[in-house]
Amino acid sequence: MRVVFMGTPEFAATILEDLSQQYEVVAVYTRPDAVRGRGKQLEPSPVKRTAERLGLPVLTPRTLRTEKAQAELAAFEPEVICVAAYGAILPKAVLDIPSHGCLNVHASLLPRWRGAAPVERALLAGDEETGVCVMRMEEGLDTGAFCVCRTARIDAKTADELTDELANLGSHALLTALVHVQNDAAEWTDQDESLVTYASKIEKGELDPLPTDTAATAVRKVRASSAAHPARAILAGRPVTLCALVEPDDARGRELASGLPAGEIRFAGKRLFLGFADGAAEVFSVKPDGKQAMDAKAFAAGVQGIKAGGMCWEAAHE
Repeated sequence: MRVVFMGTPEFAATILEDLSQQYEVVAVYTRPDAVRGRGKQLEPSPVKRTAERLGLPVLTPRTLRTEKAQAELAAFEPEVICVAAYGAILPKAVLDIPSHGCLNVHASLLPRWRGAAPVERALLAGDEETGVCVMRMEEGLDTGAFCVCRTARIDAKTADELTDELANLGSHALLTALVHVQNDAAEWTDQDESLVTYASKIEKGELDPLPTDTAATAVRKVRASSAAHPARAILAGRPVTLCALVEPDDARGRELASGLPAGEIRFAGKRLFLGFADGAAEVFSVKPDGKQAMDAKAFAAGVQGIKAGGMCWEAAHE
């Protein structure tokens, strides 16, 4: 089959890499170069970098709603369009172009977490499992029927770790779905609208822990964070990104953190704890502004008087 692929982040780049080994990818669509992360320079998307390395034609239209863009897409004569985190809604005129329709690799177990940030929302909600579904695209937001799903345990994974796992699962699921679609053997399951939840995009500062959070909530925020959406805080007057935060799961850790008030810092037993509304969480690593990431012990070594206690932490002021 002649395939057009549409995607933007690393999640989609992984899927494109595998897809290109099995099918004729006649064109790759991705979002235009943009300032990504904390850099100030325009950078190509991960999908664009991957497509160029593979020698595939790359297009970066700002919209697919114009007749010109739609005619350009139709000229590739795709039999199927495969989409993974493209970042733009496909109008009906585009959905109608390929004879086998448009398939979307969505990083959730639909109908849970339709929308922009399914991985982060699953983590923040404390879900025990998530997964990927290959769905048939229609005009609604992630409303189409699906034919192949794969499940993943969340456990203590971070957003980056979980996204990597889901990308690999999604790649295999898409290849399976394409075989079924090509042979007119796909079995489609309609989504149960009574079970729908929406994964709205992560807003700036949303993942910053607050002293009024429960310890579990703060831990989930840090696990859901990434370079694009860091978990920020001010520890003893120093702005940092929290890289790893956990609830103490050993008797010694619980003893050291016992009774720590919300908003206070304790460095004891060479371990760093932050007080929350219902208890404490332990900092494993941080990235102070302008420095490399470091473990909690190394950070504490640079804070004069931290062993004496009485120091505070607060939410970021960005």
